[in-house]
Amino acid sequence: MKNIDSFTHVRGESLFVDDLMLRQDTLFGLVFDSPKAHGKITSVDYSKAEALEGVVKIFTYKDVLGENQIGGIIPDEPLWAEDEVHFWGQPIAFIVAESEAIAKKARTLISIDIEELPVITTAKQAKEKQSFINAPRSFKLGDATTEFTNCDYVFEGETFSNGQEHLYLETQGCYAVPQENGNIKLTSSTQGPTAVQKTAAKVLGIPMHKIEVDVIRLGGGFGGKEDQATPWAVMTAVAVQHLNRPVKYMLNRHDDLRMTGKRHPYSSFYKIGLTKDLKIKAFEVEFLQNSGAAADLSPAIAERTLFHATNSYFIPNVSTTVYSCKTNLPPNTAFRGFGGPQGMFVIESAIANAAAQIGINRREIQEANLLAENDEFSYGQIATEVQAQKAWFSAKEQFEFEKLEQEVAQFNQENELFKKGISLMPIAFGISFTNTPMNHARALIHIYQDGSVGVSTGAVEMGQSVNTKMLQVAQSVLGISANKVKLETTNTTRVANTSPTAASSTADLNGKAVEIACNSLIERLTTVAADMLSTQESNISFKEDAVFVDNTKTDITWEVLIAEAMLRRVALSENAHYATPIIHFDKTKEKGHPFAYHVYGTAITTVTVDCIRGNYEIDSVKIVHDFGKSMNIGIDVGQVEGALAQGIGWMTMEEIAYNDDGRLLSNALSTYKVPDIFSAPKTIDTIPLETEGNPLAIQKSKAVGEPPLMYGIGAYFAIQQAVKEFNPNYKLKFHAPFTPEKVLMGLYEK
Repeated sequence: MKNIDSFTHVRGESLFVDDLMLRQDTLFGLVFDSPKAHGKITSVDYSKAEALEGVVKIFTYKDVLGENQIGGIIPDEPLWAEDEVHFWGQPIAFIVAESEAIAKKARTLISIDIEELPVITTAKQAKEKQSFINAPRSFKLGDATTEFTNCDYVFEGETFSNGQEHLYLETQGCYAVPQENGNIKLTSSTQGPTAVQKTAAKVLGIPMHKIEVDVIRLGGGFGGKEDQATPWAVMTAVAVQHLNRPVKYMLNRHDDLRMTGKRHPYSSFYKIGLTKDLKIKAFEVEFLQNSGAAADLSPAIAERTLFHATNSYFIPNVSTTVYSCKTNLPPNTAFRGFGGPQGMFVIESAIANAAAQIGINRREIQEANLLAENDEFSYGQIATEVQAQKAWFSAKEQFEFEKLEQEVAQFNQENELFKKGISLMPIAFGISFTNTPMNHARALIHIYQDGSVGVSTGAVEMGQSVNTKMLQVAQSVLGISANKVKLETTNTTRVANTSPTAASSTADLNGKAVEIACNSLIERLTTVAADMLSTQESNISFKEDAVFVDNTKTDITWEVLIAEAMLRRVALSENAHYATPIIHFDKTKEKGHPFAYHVYGTAITTVTVDCIRGNYEIDSVKIVHDFGKSMNIGIDVGQVEGALAQGIGWMTMEEIAYNDDGRLLSNALSTYKVPDIFSAPKTIDTIPLETEGNPLAIQKSKAVGEPPLMYGIGAYFAIQQAVKEFNPNYKLKFHAPFTPEKVLMGLYEK
């Protein structure tokens, strides 16, 4: 089945927040934000802006009737700054005017005086100054400190991975409309409708049931709208509460880039110990996470870094610690992979460094340490249904890795000014929210009198085709045609208390809820059908829009059955709840079983480096991926390819830059580069790994949103190999992204 939105997307008919028909009395909002990264606000003069014709009101923290606080995990982030500002772009006020143009002009008329305070921009600076969001977290397995003394090789090093801009096509935004009796409807571009509802209620000082949040779909999210869609929606809600008129606010691209957080940069320090047979016996890491000025989701992201610090390798002695460092940057936030990629980059860098110093190929160390059945992760979970070795050797065999390696060697021998590199990148990514209570979902299914079906879930469609998968589940369980099923918008009034669409878990959680609801309906309809046909219920099945008895089609169509069920007053609506079983994690011990299952795979990346210019091309990426039993291979392969491109971008060209004053320098697409058609791999081949799937995945079809992003890490090491081939004096560095500028310097390093 194709993505059910593809037809309207191509025709430009799909609706997003900015496409909504506006009420005639709609007002328009715009944030006035801090022009400094850190300081005390000594004065703000709004008088000229307020006097501008068409300006209705300028809101500040003084207008908040509830609590001026939007922090989720830790309450450390005001909606609007009060006495101090802590990052460049921090919201101070919200201008509401009769038009966007008037609001923009008003913003230029506001004058502010800030007494500047010292600015911290890097995690290293923050650690030196003991500036942290919360206490550090540590995972331990075995005794790494002691085991290092028993290792034949011990190496230490440092890595850096930079942030990454989400660059969703649709910027942040919300349209807030007053309803009767003080109720407010927010149509928001958010991955977390309940988070918006809960926070808006808290700030406005009203109960949650007075806030309705509706999400049609997102024009991309990638984690950037999990937590950070909330403030913009809440600001519009505050304005509606005071003015009783609709308020719309869509951030322009420059404001979005300046005021929102990115993927977290990490500075990390590792120590790795191996024996002569290349077994990694001990591994230590200190991760310094650049969290920005407030917690946002940083503590949870830091936790997932620890969960993925050993990637797809078994290491018996592990000690990892992460510090969430408080800096004067916009609060960094969720981004596809959620801290996992940063952790994996460190272990892969440590392996590359060890291999170089021992004088072997890094894949020898990788291959010698791949996870096996019943190995233990550093957080206590026992690895089961492990596919790490199967994926690795399948990739080598099916793509003829030895031949590829020989072709690279021959090319390098024959060419002086161009060099090729090749790498293997295995992945093992845990699926579930690491915060166990978040692993639940609900679905509301209505069968209407004519046999058509409406499906409501907590899943937010943002291009990943989750609605298509929800339709597939409903269609297959009910045994009806796809055109009989409609996916409703995601709405907090229909489906309440939802977890955000994140953690690659949305299809599993919401799909299982849809499955339970549809099965409950089928049970009731089976009773009706069996009575109509004077047969046993066990003989009844539903498919092809009809009732079957002993796999023989009867004259009773789906529509006839539903009409009869209505006459018999049978309930044709069902609300179902699903909570992932078996998972648990004790944060006091840092041990447990946090993941429902893991996704495995291996990518082979080949690159060509222009040794005169420092440019490079990704020749091919060949992947064996663990889809489980894919319920929609077209959609799933598309997710692999999109995630891969995003991972390659993070590792090679997307370079976030702030100056020492905390001002964003990469503030436009002229200064921030994302992969285009010319920088994408020339070929991507994806082969599904043959497995039985996992019963905790919806229809045994494993999650696919985040894991493939980490295949992109392989591009870094393939480029590195090519640079080393040209310049034997090049000393390996692990400072991502590996931009053409860095490549050029490496090619001619003395």
